[in-house]
Amino acid sequence: MECGRKRRAEGGEIDPSSLCPPPPFPSPACELLDNRLRIQYDSPSFAPKQVIFVAGSNMLAILLARTGHFVYNDRFGDFGMSDFVKDLASSLQQQIDAYKPQIAAQEVGHVLETGDGIARAAGLSNVKAQELVRFDNGVMGVAFNLEKDSVGIITLGDPSGIEEGMLVRGTGRIASVPVGDALIGRVVNALGEAVDGRGPIVTDKTRPIERIAPGVVERKDVKRPLQTGIKPIDSMIPIGRGQRELIIGDRQTGKTALAIDTIINQKGKDCICIYVAIGQKKAQVARVLGILEQAGAMEYTTIVVASADDPAAMQYIAPYSGSAIGEEFMETGRDALIVFDDLSKHAWAYRQVSLLLRRPPGREAYPGDVFYLHSRLLERAAQLSDERGGGSLTALPIIETLLGDVSAYVPTNVISITDGQIYLEADLFYSGIRPAVNVGISVSRVGGDAQTKAMRQVAGQLKGDMAAFRELAAFATFGSDLDKATQRQLDRGYRLTEILKQPQYEPVSLENQVMVMYAGTRGFTDTIPVDKMKAWEAAFIRFMETSHSEVAQEIVEKKAITPENEPRLKEAISQFNSGWQG
Repeated sequence: MECGRKRRAEGGEIDPSSLCPPPPFPSPACELLDNRLRIQYDSPSFAPKQVIFVAGSNMLAILLARTGHFVYNDRFGDFGMSDFVKDLASSLQQQIDAYKPQIAAQEVGHVLETGDGIARAAGLSNVKAQELVRFDNGVMGVAFNLEKDSVGIITLGDPSGIEEGMLVRGTGRIASVPVGDALIGRVVNALGEAVDGRGPIVTDKTRPIERIAPGVVERKDVKRPLQTGIKPIDSMIPIGRGQRELIIGDRQTGKTALAIDTIINQKGKDCICIYVAIGQKKAQVARVLGILEQAGAMEYTTIVVASADDPAAMQYIAPYSGSAIGEEFMETGRDALIVFDDLSKHAWAYRQVSLLLRRPPGREAYPGDVFYLHSRLLERAAQLSDERGGGSLTALPIIETLLGDVSAYVPTNVISITDGQIYLEADLFYSGIRPAVNVGISVSRVGGDAQTKAMRQVAGQLKGDMAAFRELAAFATFGSDLDKATQRQLDRGYRLTEILKQPQYEPVSLENQVMVMYAGTRGFTDTIPVDKMKAWEAAFIRFMETSHSEVAQEIVEKKAITPENEPRLKEAISQFNSGWQG
């Protein structure tokens, strides 16, 4: 090094190797180019890089090294810093000079006790209800109970790392989830974090999970139909966009299948779907995901998961998170459908955290505000007025009953909150009537307002025929002799019952439903054997699609069976029946 400096001072040639950095750098091959030293390292741990010799602080050398340069302080006269180095040093110095540390007081509490996903902390006198708090190990929680000397906190992560004496701080905000189109097609947890292995959710929008529902003035009548693709529902228990329709029944009676059919049927209908799985096994959620992917429904669906092994707090907030995601679509003028599967497990999770926090138990050990738990959730489903954009959020909550007991605490609460219920009966399910909808006690309080004119034209007579059939079927069980008119009504009822059956995950389009029900209620199927009805229906739909597609097309366009189209429909049915051989 001294040799190099001396030769330069004397105006002689400089030997680049004399300027090369000493150990601990590996031995390089050096050459001097344009007043800079270029060094080629043979060591595999050093890629070929330009080394800048700087006459600055060691900190500057480290910063330059982190930008991809090897830096060596040469302390030679003409070998000073390059313009890049000077600019960087100047910028760093300006930032250091401009930095002004700020001192602020922050409220800090400490954990008094913890266990079962619950923590009690003292010192958080200014924390608010439902505010997010952060423990020192990074786990988040929600201030659930505000008591005189302590705060009851439900933890939203792994509670095993929370210990007595650990510090906890308020964040000043309530729990929020990311929202927007970035969540479509994704599987997220109750905090909106991706759990599908496809990377994080990239969005700059968030919404609080708890929010006051739109007021009366902000809403308008529910009039637009939400087609489920399920024949007994679309015809006799219609659902409108913005409605809350309860699906209730014993376990393993097809409640989730109805909801999945409805989601699948929204393809191409401008309706974004959110499926909230509460307290379910992950294998079941994976099965639902596979069905939706196979049907192409994940293109417009988000799945929110709080599985059975998640903390009760996550299961408690999951439906509210799903509602916040759906509200973003509703308030941007779009239609959304949300399925809560199911609110029975949601009530169980709420009961668990409430009892752990010593809230007074009431009927069936539920806290006294369990009604408010679900009412504030389901009231967020709405059809907004035109001034608010005209968007809608339709809710399909699911409730599981025990041995058909709809008079239990939670089922009666949710029945009174919703705009109708679809009751699935185990006896019907096991007798082969699937979907096992008991149309006698199922009801939609929106009714025909949520149906197209075409469906109303066939559904009115269908309801009457099915009601008469149920009464006569009960009477016929006594074995009395029946007159011909009564027998005809029974025979038609048996055929209509077959028409209303359909396989899982195969929703039926509106036009096909209308044409098949028209044939059934107008007597065109009275001569078809009952055991051949499903084969007749499948062949009839294929015949209409191939030979008389204009009839179905007009039903789709006009949303009605017009006086001009009805004769063509009758003629097509007669033509098919004359040539059909079961």
